Order: sequence, then structure tokens, then C-alpha cells
Amino acid sequence: MDMQSLRLMGAHEIRMRFGGIGRQRLLLITQRPDFPSPLAHLSQGKVWLADQIEEWLAAHSSEIDKPSRSSTDRRPDPR
Repeated sequence: MDMQSLRLMGAHEIRMRFGGIGRQRLLLITQRPDFPSPLAHLSQGKVWLADQIEEWLAAHSSEIDKPSRSSTDRRPDPR
């Protein structure tokens, strides 16, 4: 692998690339068996190869939308 072409993504970069999803949503996505394995586990967090993340996103983009809250999670209407 050419080190000059090595692009990495951490959790924050993935969250932003996936449309600003929350940390909890990203955790659920990264625990899926079909999600790419991290390249490394650093003290700062996990890092992934950006190309693998982009490939996964291209195949699963319709699944990334923020899930709607269930009726039990909804806050009361302040009106």
C-alpha cells in the first residue's frame, strides 16, 4: 500500500461523511458484521481506511438516514 495514498477516517470523520449522524447511531453501524473492520485501535479511538468506508457507504447509503424516534421516545409537544 502506497503510504501517500493512505487515507484514514476516525469516528468524527465518518459521522460527518454519513450526514452528521450521532455517536450512538455510528456505534450501531460500526458494530454491524458487514461494516469494515478498523485498521487500528488507538488511544484516541478506532481508525478505518477511508476507501473501505466510502465503498460501504455507496452500498448502504439508504440505511444511513437518521432513524426516526419511536413513539415512546418522543418528547411531548410543547404547545
